[in-house]
Amino acid sequence: MRNYDLDFLKKFSLVILFLMVVTGGLIGLAAWLHRTIPADVPDAVVQQRIDRIAPAGEVYAGSTGAAAQAAAAAAAAAQAASQVAYGGTLDGGVIYQNLCAGCHASGAGGAPTLDHAHWDSRIAQGVETLHRHAIEGFTGSTGVMPARGGNPALTDEQVIASVDWMLENLK
Repeated sequence: MRNYDLDFLKKFSLVILFLMVVTGGLIGLAAWLHRTIPADVPDAVVQQRIDRIAPAGEVYAGSTGAAAQAAAAAAAAAQAASQVAYGGTLDGGVIYQNLCAGCHASGAGGAPTLDHAHWDSRIAQGVETLHRHAIEGFTGSTGVMPARGGNPALTDEQVIASVDWMLENLK
């Protein structure tokens, strides 16, 4: 063999070796990615697992179970009743003092204070309009009235009672 043939074989062997190293690295990377990414589980297999671990029936605990259910229902009713603002009172004065006075006593946010100068133009629109604006909220040129005074736990009747109380106590 000639000298340039040996030189070519050395260089070609180095290129082949380099390509083998790159190929081995790619195979290793692919194997690592395959282990780290979880395989997708078909929906049918998931449903089979759910069906397999589903309870076969229910336990009847006699009157003890009925008593527990009644107690749970009573607790849920008490919880729902406690969600009503201010214990469900329809006393507009109580609601005004606890919620409305924060803005209407000082005029914050453009809220009308309890005097005829601020309310006469609003009363002219009708009491139903005042009730609707207090319940649903209103943005006007003079200010903003948040829905239910900013307390979503107030019932419509409580909002109406507080508006009526404010109208009765104008100065």
